[in-house]
Amino acid sequence: MTPPADPPPVLHTSAGDFPLAACRLSVGGREWSVLHAGALFSSGEEGRYLADADRVLPYGVALWPAAVALAHEVATRGEEFAGRVVLELGAGTGLPGIVAASLRATVVQTDRHELALHLCKLNGERNAAAGVEYRLADWADWRDERGYDWVLGADVLYADALHDHLRRIFEHNLAPRGRVLLADPYRATSLPLLEAMEAGGWRVTHSRWVIGDGAEARPIAVFELSRPGVA
Repeated sequence: MTPPADPPPVLHTSAGDFPLAACRLSVGGREWSVLHAGALFSSGEEGRYLADADRVLPYGVALWPAAVALAHEVATRGEEFAGRVVLELGAGTGLPGIVAASLRATVVQTDRHELALHLCKLNGERNAAAGVEYRLADWADWRDERGYDWVLGADVLYADALHDHLRRIFEHNLAPRGRVLLADPYRATSLPLLEAMEAGGWRVTHSRWVIGDGAEARPIAVFELSRPGVA
């Protein structure tokens, strides 16, 4: 007799209860299980999600392809994360920070939505992530004074109104020889901040990942930023 399957996890909110799905991903030679309210790997899935007038959940509870690409990028860095202090901005489902924690980094995962941060913590526990702090934080009212060796962000450049806040965080919280890694699906709205920082002397390079299969595969850039004068 086959035992009954575990019921799907449910996200309990003031707007109702929302079932979660689990996505299994292979990153860095290990399998990860990520709870989410929707996996938006194709442009069509993203378009339908963004056009849903009845959507009440924050964007962060969805699993975005930029987060998967950033997790792959972090995994390729390996020992560069060991013993380092990492800040993840807009952590959402939390995969990049979870992978960083598995590389023996001390990780602070932040989000301005309590619901997204709750899901982030569930995923950390689900994947046995150690050395992770979960913190509610708003980029427009940023109060963190700590310096970080790495600052991570997946699809955080989508709104130009947020660029000044993000730049202040990079300039204030990145350690002198630290690095910023920003994953982005080549959104046109993302480029002005990157161009402005490069014009200000920051070094900006990028690698390219492809997330998904076939015609719906999404190209994702992971931009690496370092302070002026840091090779």
